[in-house]
Amino acid sequence: MPNLLDPSRIGGALLLAVLFLLAGIVLSRLIHRLGRALQQERSEHIDQITLPFLGHLAVLVSWVLLLTLYAHLVPALNRLGTALLAGVSLMSVILGFAAQATLGNLVAGISLVFYKPFRRGDRLQIQAPTGLEIGEVEDISLGYTVLQTDDQRQIIISNGTMAQQTMIRLPRTAARADETRTPA
Repeated sequence: MPNLLDPSRIGGALLLAVLFLLAGIVLSRLIHRLGRALQQERSEHIDQITLPFLGHLAVLVSWVLLLTLYAHLVPALNRLGTALLAGVSLMSVILGFAAQATLGNLVAGISLVFYKPFRRGDRLQIQAPTGLEIGEVEDISLGYTVLQTDDQRQIIISNGTMAQQTMIRLPRTAARADETRTPA
C-alpha cells in the first residue's frame, strides 16, 4: 500500500490527486452545510449576508491550500515549481495588474461584510448610471452587491463601487408607507 501512494511515481501521484479532489469536495460540502445550518438559525448574532460570503471565501481558501499541499507532496511538481520560481514573480505582477479590479472587489466585499455599513433587508439610496436608485439589499457576494428595487429590477453593483460611494440608508417603512397612501 505505501508504494501505491508514492508521489514520486505517476500512479501514486494520480491516486493522491484523486484523494485530494475527494477531500476538497467533502470539505466544500461540509462548509456549505455548516453555513446553511447557521443561516437557518435566525439569531441576532448571525448576519445573514456574512455567512454565505465567508462560506464562499472558506471554500476558495481550502481549495488553494489543498492544491498547494498536493504540489508540495509530488516531487515532480515541487521541482517544476522551483524551476519556475523566477517566472512566477513576473507572472504575479502581470496577474495583479490584470485582476486589479477583481481583487479590489474581493477586498471591498470583505470590508463591506466586516464593517457592515448595511445589512440584508436595508433600503439604500445609491448613485447608479441610471441616476439615483433606491433598493433593498438582497445579497453581497465575493464581487458584487445586489439591490432589489421597488419595481422589481435588480441593481448589481461591484463591491469596489459600493465601498467607494456615499450611500443613504433609508427607513425600511418609507416605501411601504408611500404604497399605502391613497391619492387625493
